[in-house]
Amino acid sequence: MKKIGLLSDTHGFLDDAVYKYFDECDEIWHAGDFGEAVAEPLAAFKPLRGVYGNIDGKDIRSTYPENLRFMCEDVDVWMTHIGGYPNHYAPQVKSEIYTKPPMLFISGHSHILKVIFDEKIKCLHINPGAAGKHGWHKVRTLIRFCISAEKIHTLEAIELGNR
Repeated sequence: MKKIGLLSDTHGFLDDAVYKYFDECDEIWHAGDFGEAVAEPLAAFKPLRGVYGNIDGKDIRSTYPENLRFMCEDVDVWMTHIGGYPNHYAPQVKSEIYTKPPMLFISGHSHILKVIFDEKIKCLHINPGAAGKHGWHKVRTLIRFCISAEKIHTLEAIELGNR
């Protein structure tokens, strides 16, 4: 079993509460728009997987890909920053998500926390919302969950406070 801490859209702000909420996690996943001075402290704290977002500069883009597809336990995971959501997938992912769907699709960008199961392709979509202070969201959020074999479970949406 793996315990995952998921966040996105930090835009250069890393709340100290992230360390408390992700303390028992095995890995941290960041769905893009790290901003400055976020990736290094996260990677020093826990193993970090991430993708770059539209605001990220060359340092982040040289370390983290635009799309990341990997296995966690027996779950096929696809993470990208601008991915859309069920019935509204972004054009750059639409073709592949319908022809080779993952079990878990993670995106950021919208600053809207969403957890939706896509019945058409049997895929769980998660957008953790925005953990940073930049943007139009009112509440900063992140997600914790577990993966055991082919099961995604024990999902928690966590509010960090007002933007």
